[in-house]
Amino acid sequence: MNKLNEVNEMADIPDQPHIPTRFMIFSDTHRMNHVLDGFSRNYADVVLHCGDFTRKSKLNEFKYTIQSLQAMNAPLKLIIAGNHEFTMDIPAFRQRVKEANPPLGSGLVEETYGSDGEARRLFSEEKGITFLDEGTHTFRLRNGALLKIYASPYTPSLGDGGFQYTPDRGHDFSIRNVDVVMTHGPPKGILDNSYSEAHAGCPFLFEAVARARPLMHCFGHIHEGWGGKFITWRPKMSPKPSHLTDIYNQDSHVIEKLSTL
Repeated sequence: MNKLNEVNEMADIPDQPHIPTRFMIFSDTHRMNHVLDGFSRNYADVVLHCGDFTRKSKLNEFKYTIQSLQAMNAPLKLIIAGNHEFTMDIPAFRQRVKEANPPLGSGLVEETYGSDGEARRLFSEEKGITFLDEGTHTFRLRNGALLKIYASPYTPSLGDGGFQYTPDRGHDFSIRNVDVVMTHGPPKGILDNSYSEAHAGCPFLFEAVARARPLMHCFGHIHEGWGGKFITWRPKMSPKPSHLTDIYNQDSHVIEKLSTL
């Protein structure tokens, strides 16, 4: 979901007022930085980029993205990796280099992709842009709100991208008491239809989000699933939550999707 959104309430935190907070959300820009540049004048309290900001995880792609994010009109900019940022997943990166045919020289690899961890360090050196590793993070926003966000770059796949797990083994998304969930991939059944109409989202992620019930979940990965949806949860959760059993569809509706543009 890469459309401007507003969150009107933060989670119930003792002695904290509910403060209107504006988010600007992007994903899968794949070095098409004109997409980011086109929103640079729009103000947001928080900019979120849900990964796949490069095409081939080259070092210059990271630098271009950082330049565009620096120009965004927001006091807080948060970004996570996607499967295309495979150089940030060191084991996956080393495996790809090892399996390259013809073999890649170490000098060429370092010139193109950087040394281990170099891309990650680019973000830590840039003021105002925070790269989030998997886990829960808390921020005090300039408007006074306290934002608690869970981030994860992991997606199910049998491919050789970064931050991926086999669909049958799943992944442990440890989401607890957060306002926002920010993942690269979608939960199963929510804006995850591929061109074949198959659900490409993760059931393990849906279950974790259903149990946590954040105010907002933003994600990307499935380009054709672009959009936004307002979800109403059923009062009683099923033993194993899924999009078929735990969403009250009568009070849920699509805000926007490609077919409605």
